Amino acid sequence: MGLFDVNGSFMYALQKFANIFVCNVMFCLLSIPLFTVGASLSALFVCMQAIWEDDEDDMIAKQFWNAFKLNFKQGTAIWLICLFIFAFLGIYYMIISSMTGIAGRTYRISFFVMCVVFLLGFQYLFPLQARYKNSVRNTFKNAWLLGIAALPWTLLSILLAAAAVYISFFMNPNGVNLAVFLWGMVGFGLVAYLNSMFFRKAFQMIDPERLEESMHAAPKEALFIDEEHRMAQAPKGKRRK
Repeated sequence: MGLFDVNGSFMYALQKFANIFVCNVMFCLLSIPLFTVGASLSALFVCMQAIWEDDEDDMIAKQFWNAFKLNFKQGTAIWLICLFIFAFLGIYYMIISSMTGIAGRTYRISFFVMCVVFLLGFQYLFPLQARYKNSVRNTFKNAWLLGIAALPWTLLSILLAAAAVYISFFMNPNGVNLAVFLWGMVGFGLVAYLNSMFFRKAFQMIDPERLEESMHAAPKEALFIDEEHRMAQAPKGKRRK
């Protein structure tokens, strides 16, 4: 089997990379209005999870666009709530940054704790929105429950994103222009793709279909069952496509 055989491992990897590239470019373009970032992130994770599972469409751009439209309303709502939290944390930090003494240290510790708590759930908001049909409220609740229950995978996903940002923008300050170009071409998609490996491990703890396969029925103590699955125990809960 030659290197460029259409059924070979090299061409398989090249196709995956090409799909990540296409999704990354679409993510960047559709995120330009800023308020659409939530829908774009949801669509990005829909496609990255599909690529991981070898379930992507032949026309990945069409799959991304369909996922963007499907997740537009709820993904945008989740993103706007996150922007509100970002603004609150920013204002809180500006207020406490000038404080000194014990009070200043106490408030700075509280700021650090709030940021950590927020990151634990934020990591899962859009992957959950991409994978399960649920209300905004339950998506937030499930994100933080999963962030704590799957703490090792949560920390690995945070470290991966932090390492990518550090290597790109802080390790070599003179290479910022190149870093921006690479993120615009493939960076967001590649990080989302690699993080999807950790998210898949975390989802195994709560996936209704997996629980049914092993136990015939999802136990009451399960972290959550997506709404579509809860409303109709048969057929099995449908994942977003």
